[in-house]
Amino acid sequence: MSSIVAIIPARYASTRLPGKPLVDIGGLPMIIRVIERARAAPSIDRVIVATDDRRIYDVVESAGYEALMTSASHRTGTDRLAEAAAGLDGELIVNLQGDEPLIDAATIEAVIKPLLDDPRLVMATTCEPICSVEDALDPSVVKVVRDRESFALYFSRNPIPFLRSATLVSGTLQTALNDEQELLKNYAKHTGLYAYRRSFLLDFARLEQTPLERAESLEQLRALENGFRIKVVMVSHRSIGVDTPEDLERVRGLIA
Repeated sequence: MSSIVAIIPARYASTRLPGKPLVDIGGLPMIIRVIERARAAPSIDRVIVATDDRRIYDVVESAGYEALMTSASHRTGTDRLAEAAAGLDGELIVNLQGDEPLIDAATIEAVIKPLLDDPRLVMATTCEPICSVEDALDPSVVKVVRDRESFALYFSRNPIPFLRSATLVSGTLQTALNDEQELLKNYAKHTGLYAYRRSFLLDFARLEQTPLERAESLEQLRALENGFRIKVVMVSHRSIGVDTPEDLERVRGLIA
């Protein structure tokens, strides 16, 4: 019985980078590199790619790894994850993004640990420091604020918390951050890696989308709006998601 299963949702379609899971990075398709990262985490018992595209399925299977065909009609990655998890016997499900070819095994271990330590927890995720003004202001970089016990208070595409005093003094938040880089310590980037109890994941996927989730286009807000707590673990390793051709070239350079 596999108690901790990593599932990697993978779609072929991508607006900014078509065929993203299969792009070559240092001689290997990106999805294979993500699988290898997941397998490097000691706590992971099984790794499965959940996809709606036969090309991705064939590449994963040909490399000797496990893939599962899922519906092409899912609205979200969580829905695809839940379909795959429904047929498994794992107690914990790790949702690993298919565009994170440099994710560190220690980061994967970090998201699992809270659920192993506390049986009351149903969901955990990770965040990392924000070190540039561009990331703090970029709406594609999701920010998270946490309480004193490291539970999520809110996730947003906007810079949260809003630094009111510094902004009043400088005129704009961007000017304040450029003038005083220490202010960046107020921000944390949500890395999009999740661990769930399988039973909670299946229930969560059946919940209706919520107003804040639709407003920010962030699925995790559905959990908060329904009163569920999300443990957010700060990690030191910087993740690099591949969303654009520029991201791809950066990752290729780092691998090389």
